[in-house]
Amino acid sequence: MTKWRSRNLMVQTEFETDISDLGHDGRGVAHVDGKAVFVADALPGERVRARLLRKHRHFNEAQAEEILRASPDRVAPRCAHYGVCGGCALQHLEPSAQIAAKQRVLAENFARIGKVEPRRWLSPLTAEPWGYRRRGRLSVKHVPKKGKTLLGFRERDSRFVADISRCEVLHPALGLKLDALGALLNALEGAAAIPQIEFAAGDDLMALVFRHLAPLSQGDHDRLVAFGREHGFAILLQPGGNDSVHALFPQHAQLHYRLHDHDLDLHFEPLDFVQVNPALNRSMIALTLQLLDPQPADRVIDLFCGLGNFSLPIARHAGFVCGVEGDAGLIERARANAARNGVANVEFVVGDLSLDPRGAAWARESWDKWLLDPPRTGAAALLEHLPKKSVRRVVYVSCHPGSLARDAGTLVQRHGFTLAAAGAMDMFPHTAHVESIALFER
Repeated sequence: MTKWRSRNLMVQTEFETDISDLGHDGRGVAHVDGKAVFVADALPGERVRARLLRKHRHFNEAQAEEILRASPDRVAPRCAHYGVCGGCALQHLEPSAQIAAKQRVLAENFARIGKVEPRRWLSPLTAEPWGYRRRGRLSVKHVPKKGKTLLGFRERDSRFVADISRCEVLHPALGLKLDALGALLNALEGAAAIPQIEFAAGDDLMALVFRHLAPLSQGDHDRLVAFGREHGFAILLQPGGNDSVHALFPQHAQLHYRLHDHDLDLHFEPLDFVQVNPALNRSMIALTLQLLDPQPADRVIDLFCGLGNFSLPIARHAGFVCGVEGDAGLIERARANAARNGVANVEFVVGDLSLDPRGAAWARESWDKWLLDPPRTGAAALLEHLPKKSVRRVVYVSCHPGSLARDAGTLVQRHGFTLAAAGAMDMFPHTAHVESIALFER
């Protein structure tokens, strides 16, 4: 039986406990005196000595201080900043056990929220778990008292910025040069005006977008250009909103990625949404095509299509594809990508998919198959009224298991589909993020 070492649970009390499960955020789950305790850096099957951090009405939070009995799936974290930096939550868990845990999270969400279960489980989709991330945002904080500028992701305590010199999950072009980027920031006169740096990597180039809240001096411009030239980065500035982004060095730099299996080359802008893990993205497209099974006579609609990541590969096989997306800039890029790659059997239209879709021209047409790739909020507005009876198959790519489970319940219970297959995909190794895919059939 677990015993607290102090009657005053408001202080940082130490205790021993057994970990029974893994929570949705990657923390171990224990139960002490009938109350759930979420224990950071603890794994199922372990016994730990933990320190109580915070009390809440229905649960408590703690930090594992010593592993008294280790899980066979425990591994040594690769990153020197792990435990402070909040970018990763699961580096202490072996990668194959990470994706197995995510598959369990998906199954629990299906059962609890959607009241559904797939007829078959797909094998989890994985790729290289290190150096995979090509898109993201680094926080910057100038700290006069320390006489330096901090660069990194937010700490686990999100009030603070973790000062990191190397990141094992970022694309190596940037992840191995964070110390040099930090040195650059500390040399800038206007460092205090820079709150963040967004990064995006194509196949041949890494772009850095410096957000700045006040004009930068000519000297800072010169330092940024010299840094970009030395390290092979494209440097862009963002003095205002997204539409204010402009190139500093070089004047013309194009980000793109190739999908060799489909003879496609997709161009994108540094702040565009792209799948962060290029190797997993290629496997995900292949699996999507396998499940959707587009045929020459099929009319397919790709909802939340972005810049054509799925639409254009599908169009290589289907009779006609329509991509719908709320971001006009992404639609512009999708149309240009179609033209650049000679794909004529596809149309891209702007549409707000968070609203009742029935007034849209595309919603009044008949489609044989749907692809859904919504944001974390899911596709509830669409599924309130659609799909029509003509739709025989739906493939749903999800970045949030809860919204997928809710929408799966709608497709099955309201629209007469069967959840034929589902599985997890490890788009974000070492984090608790769960990406998944599901196939629905009439």
